Amino acid sequence: MADLFENPMGLMGFEFVEFASPTPNTLEPVFEKLGFTLVARHRSKDVVLYRQGDINFIVNREPKSPAAYFAAEHGPSACGLAFRVKDSHKAYNRALELGAQPVEMATGPMELRLPAIKGIGGAPLYLIDRFEDGKSIYDIDFEFVEGVDRHPVGHGLKLVDHLTHNVYRGRMSFWASFYERLFNFREIRYFDISGEYTGLTSKAMTAPDGKIRIPLNEESSKGAGQIEEFLMKFNGEGIQHVALLSDDLLATIDSLVMAGVPLMTAPGETYYEMLEERLPGHGQPVAELQTRGILLDGNTSGDQPRLLLQIFSDTLLGPVFFEFIQRKGDDGFGEGNFKALFQSIERDQVRRGVLARE
Repeated sequence: MADLFENPMGLMGFEFVEFASPTPNTLEPVFEKLGFTLVARHRSKDVVLYRQGDINFIVNREPKSPAAYFAAEHGPSACGLAFRVKDSHKAYNRALELGAQPVEMATGPMELRLPAIKGIGGAPLYLIDRFEDGKSIYDIDFEFVEGVDRHPVGHGLKLVDHLTHNVYRGRMSFWASFYERLFNFREIRYFDISGEYTGLTSKAMTAPDGKIRIPLNEESSKGAGQIEEFLMKFNGEGIQHVALLSDDLLATIDSLVMAGVPLMTAPGETYYEMLEERLPGHGQPVAELQTRGILLDGNTSGDQPRLLLQIFSDTLLGPVFFEFIQRKGDDGFGEGNFKALFQSIERDQVRRGVLARE
């Protein structure tokens, strides 16, 4: 996608998501089920790189590191994220001038000092300008595992599509301003969703490069719902889910199911019966979508339908889950599905006793 508006930080997409857990060996089996392969190990730290397509997941197991302290507070979680930028030093200095808080990362001999600022929940947000094969941060700081494909196909997941943040009530404007001020993000969607018992508001932010998307969710004033539950379980604000992009979502989901990845319960038959009414002429195989529980959204009013296919995993790392998504010309977030999804999560909360029926 071409630049949408001015890009003063030289943003060029996501580089990696960093994960940590207070319990050893809990993340790696999850990522392997998700189709990721261990491709490299850090030269001097207990840090490993899992990869699928062009998605980089870093598992930081280093004791007494910011990642370890983050995991001690929040449990298994995404404890950091990285943006690609054209010039990391220029972007870092500009961020500090605009009021960002620096995060100092301890480095050893022959290691790159990765510039980082304080992001959501205090997690470091790294600014990375070395990402070309052969010259990347991984080529310098890591040793690749011999005989392993450096970009394994896995289940066919290609890129990080978006990272959704859950924030405390009243804090959405703070985080929207953070991304607007530092990176020139723009709000492209705003949702106000009400369920039977609770509600949420969501502000979807997109970077100038069109590749970095950050939806922000906060609880509505109706009461303690699913955002509140996440904040309590996670012990603070943070990344609620990581959305991963596929070019063939049906095949990807079949592969994920075979690997044993638990997926969110599919909506009822009515949802699929109403698809043609909601998206006339969408041309998608409804029976195949229904069998897998895949949701469909978009717009079919123009000459060419713009569609979005999406499905969610169950929570896999504490309260954190994953989304699997395919875009057929649609740049939204499945807003047509938001209410159905919200209500299905709310029903699950009632079933588990988190919400009481009135």
